[in-house]
Amino acid sequence: MDKKWWTLLAVVLSTFMLLLDTTIVNTALPSIQRDFHGSLASLQWVIDAYALVLAAALLVGGSLADRFGRRLLFAIGNAIFTVGSLLCGLATGSLFLILARGLQGVGGAIMLATSLALLNHAFRGKDRGTAFAVYGAVTGIAVAIGPLAGGLITTDISWPWIFFINVPIGVAATVITLARVSDSRNPAAVRVDLPGFGTFAGGLAALVYGLIESADGWNQTRVVVSLILAGVLLAAFVVIEFSQPRPMLDLSLFRKPTFTGGLIAAFALAGSMFALITYIILYLQNLLGYNALDSGLRTTSITLAVLVTSTIAGRLTTVVPAKFMIGAGFVCIGAGLLLMRGLTATSVWTHLIPGMILSGIGAGLVTVPLAATAVGVVEPARGGMASGINSTFRQVGLATGIALYGSLFASQLRHGVTEALLRTAYAPRAAQLAAALQPGQRTGSVPAVVSGAVRAGFTSAENEIMLVGAAVALAAAVTSLVLIRARDFVPMPVPVPAGTQQPAVMTAPMDQ
Repeated sequence: MDKKWWTLLAVVLSTFMLLLDTTIVNTALPSIQRDFHGSLASLQWVIDAYALVLAAALLVGGSLADRFGRRLLFAIGNAIFTVGSLLCGLATGSLFLILARGLQGVGGAIMLATSLALLNHAFRGKDRGTAFAVYGAVTGIAVAIGPLAGGLITTDISWPWIFFINVPIGVAATVITLARVSDSRNPAAVRVDLPGFGTFAGGLAALVYGLIESADGWNQTRVVVSLILAGVLLAAFVVIEFSQPRPMLDLSLFRKPTFTGGLIAAFALAGSMFALITYIILYLQNLLGYNALDSGLRTTSITLAVLVTSTIAGRLTTVVPAKFMIGAGFVCIGAGLLLMRGLTATSVWTHLIPGMILSGIGAGLVTVPLAATAVGVVEPARGGMASGINSTFRQVGLATGIALYGSLFASQLRHGVTEALLRTAYAPRAAQLAAALQPGQRTGSVPAVVSGAVRAGFTSAENEIMLVGAAVALAAAVTSLVLIRARDFVPMPVPVPAGTQQPAVMTAPMDQ
């Protein structure tokens, strides 16, 4: 088999593994909480530690890959991720698990920052379209199938195995990478920008912390301080990058509207539908009472829609401009999230099906052309930086989306429960009962009146965050149509057969 196909195999194996871990944990959270007697905050950080470290380390991963070679860094990333997965499965407490998830994030950042660059170097012409179609399909499916896989493993085996299954996959991907993948690098790559990394990571951590803590009110001192600190550190990061002759984040790329549009699309894709999958699972498990497997099965309509649409989208990229596919995809996501609204205390899970299908179709339409757009606006030598930045924005969207929706959800839940109880005999204790509720925990055996209030508050909160997610998706549809332009893509050279004297013909990426 040609080396380029070995490259594709190594990349999709690793990508599937690391993106699966962004959602597979969701359905296992109640089991983790019972085993470790953890708080809601610790459960949130089990998810956010991975996404946060992944986002913060992606830019460094891209710079290191451009400098030292993408094949070597990709193999190192696989090895780190595999060790982190093993430690997650062996965790004996919440803190141990959170730290191990952070280690997974380090390895995942290196792999994700180099994956698109490896594909961009290995493939040309029609095969390039096929490679990106496969990559895009795997990307969408990995995130969407996570709840089902997590539910199956948690219910039939035990939650540590959601991490143990990564070990053989990681070993196989590492071996294939070292043995069969061609190397590439950027001779003009920059050194690692430690001040930039520190300010970016610190600013992102402060932002996510502030969003999570805002569930108890935006005027809290710790929330205000953390958000101000986030703004200062992120502003310092921009200043640092502007002041360096060769920064790890080349801000001049933002002069290309297509590059900016691709980043907004990456942020919005993760920050709308994929971040909301967590709260769909919470609704199915904590309100409707389904177990991990049953709740995972009920999200398969998303998975199937992404699978089918990604396959079709891979073929459409040769004839339909990227901006129209991405824009239409976000319209479908926004419309799907609006369809999922309207939940009431008496709703059943089938209410979500039309919206989940339409959102899945939209995600499939966006993922494939977005993968090619991420690196299509720069020359191949800068592919590591471009793919790293795009993937960073996707992970930032996921981390901030989960944190923001959690804050809105908790606030609306308490408000809804309080309002419902004020009309009952529990009115004197309404605020106290509502304050004791946590969106990530079951309510247990409670009086029917309180249970009804909880259902009303829960569905009201679910409706609110669906509306916010839809607004994010529809805004991204507009920016994609306005900013993504065919003329911003860098033409790709077509290899000339051996023995010919004709110069190579420059062709544009297949997604123009």
